[in-house]
Amino acid sequence: MVKAGIVGITGYTGEELLKILLNHPDVKITGLFGRSSSEERHLKDVYPRFSHLDLRVEALDVKKVADKCDVVFLALPHAVAFEIVPHLIDAGVKVIDLSADFRLSKPEVYEKWYNIKHTAKEYIEKAVYGLSELNAEKIKKALLIANPGCYPTTVILGCAPAVKNDFVNLKGIVIDSKSGISGAGRKSAQAYFKDEHPNFRAYKIAGGHRHIPEIEQELSVLSGEAVTISFTPHIIPVERGMLSTVYVSMKKHVPISAVLEKYREFYGGRQFVKILDEGVMPGIKDVSNTNYCEISIKVDERTDRLVVVSVIDNLVKGASGQAVQNMNIMFGLPETVGL
Repeated sequence: MVKAGIVGITGYTGEELLKILLNHPDVKITGLFGRSSSEERHLKDVYPRFSHLDLRVEALDVKKVADKCDVVFLALPHAVAFEIVPHLIDAGVKVIDLSADFRLSKPEVYEKWYNIKHTAKEYIEKAVYGLSELNAEKIKKALLIANPGCYPTTVILGCAPAVKNDFVNLKGIVIDSKSGISGAGRKSAQAYFKDEHPNFRAYKIAGGHRHIPEIEQELSVLSGEAVTISFTPHIIPVERGMLSTVYVSMKKHVPISAVLEKYREFYGGRQFVKILDEGVMPGIKDVSNTNYCEISIKVDERTDRLVVVSVIDNLVKGASGQAVQNMNIMFGLPETVGL
């Protein structure tokens, strides 16, 4: 039985982790912790629907976390993990960090995009980027997992087979992504539903979104060459779900049947990625409350572009579900257990 703890239980991802782990047959939750040393209360005071559980949210004490847990999920804002991760890793506790703090391999890139000084740089090289379908062998041996962002999960899974098989141009990839409001966090979601709903808008356009370097980094690793993207995110008037449409110029004509074959070959045996038949388009309802990523492929013969549509639940495959999938891999469990 894996002893698991969650630090940062009050946000969307903390709540989603709790829901998943409570139903995981090989996990015992041994600690729920707040974001500070003073945050302590009964779980039912945070989430009344869990009033039947005799669980408390404890004040954050890193030594107590390390003593109680085999693995710790950090569902915290960016930069908060800097003080926590070194103590947990040095104590031999496995850590799955859902923030961006260890996703970028170059600390100067992190500092540029997040405008925060990285104070745990020596732990970046210990981290494995936790996109389960691409890095399972490294995840098996890792002590520290940098769980991917939700937008990058849709885009990288959608593009990986095309980039790896070298039939698309790596410059000028255009990404149009749409997210449920939960992707912005609980406070932003509450403000949106109070003041804006049902508004639909783009934000942080023309290179302003922090997920750009993460996407470019991982696609560049796959291709062995520098990848440049143009990325525009949008907020849609639903709570959860994410859909990315990616437009990539093809180096040479490849029929749709061959493209589908390469995609299915690439994800062969990976149960959480579904490559849909030609002409079948996925929607966010198809994956809501699941850990699946559904991908549809179309070759635009007129413009010589590959068009990829990729959908996930941003709170599950885009965050907490993928974190549990990574935990399963780390502890030698079937990837699908609990999911």
